[in-house]
Amino acid sequence: MPYPELSIFRAVALRQFSAALITALTVCTGAAHAAEPLKTCFLYNLPIGESGWIYQRELARKELVAALGDKITTQYVENIAEGPDGERVLRNFVKDGCKLIFAPSFGLMEQVMKVARQSPDVIFMNGSGYKTAANVGVYNARYYEGRYLEGVLAGHMSKSGIAGYVGSFPIPEVLQGLNAFTLGMRSVNPKASVKLIWANTWYDPGKERDAAGTLIKLGADVLAYHTSGVSIVTAAEDKGVYTLGYYSDVRKFGPKTNLTSIMQTWGPFYIKTVEDVLAKRWKSANTLGGLREGMIKMAPLNDAVPPAVREKLQEAERAIIDGKLHPFAGPIVDQEGKERVAKGKVMSDEELNGMKFLVDGIEGRSPKH
Repeated sequence: MPYPELSIFRAVALRQFSAALITALTVCTGAAHAAEPLKTCFLYNLPIGESGWIYQRELARKELVAALGDKITTQYVENIAEGPDGERVLRNFVKDGCKLIFAPSFGLMEQVMKVARQSPDVIFMNGSGYKTAANVGVYNARYYEGRYLEGVLAGHMSKSGIAGYVGSFPIPEVLQGLNAFTLGMRSVNPKASVKLIWANTWYDPGKERDAAGTLIKLGADVLAYHTSGVSIVTAAEDKGVYTLGYYSDVRKFGPKTNLTSIMQTWGPFYIKTVEDVLAKRWKSANTLGGLREGMIKMAPLNDAVPPAVREKLQEAERAIIDGKLHPFAGPIVDQEGKERVAKGKVMSDEELNGMKFLVDGIEGRSPKH
């Protein structure tokens, strides 16, 4: 070989080119990986429907997609029962590559915790419950603030002084709402009573309609509920009985008789959560917000509500937002006359999350009694 130095030059050049190519490929691959959208998945324990607990979460998912575009991909599965079916879907989400999973309910708390322990690289957010872990957060709202306002409105609008209330299950969140509603109504009419029927379901239009009919026969001229259907609203509309809605704005189902509703607004929270995950600043927490934070809002009032009542309701809402009024400020006594909150005291979040009693003024018992 007459020019060995030329071969050495070619070999060096080839090595330099190869190194540059490998570096370029590594950079491109890393950039592609960094730009990979966050796969965000949603488990719904009820049908989406036209209103309710899951409907509001589906609205929030759509808001999330509109806000973050190609930074994320989403998928959902609806009408999955809490328990083994819920766990199965959570595991399938993990297998499908979901990196952020939203579950909606207290009844899925244990399944979320179980799957999360076995999937440490996946973040789980459960809507209700109290258990957290390094990769599990909880989010919920102070729905009882809106319930208190609905109770105030019921106190002003009821002629009989009797309201009807359809409960789902006697978990703390439901008891908070029921008690707050009663306290709000009795802040206007100390002799008011709330007749309670447990549906023992989150969603069963037939049971909900039957419960509404029974409460109307018992003299209730205002109905509230903690189930996810609209049959209570439509049944009351047919009878000319006022309703106070929950989860969604349900005016279209009771245009003459639905006075207002508590609306759950999860879109901004979903967006912030995903942005935190993308920016790698997400931390496990038990997030709780209410009227002040915008996690709940009151739907527009029906024209049937007089101006003077509107003004009093607005004053109460402003007082809650400003921290001057707390629905569970003492003195509060339960059905047996036992003092649960002393005068000058306010129930803490921890105490509210463990609520097991019903306040004075409720006619009906928890199934646990």
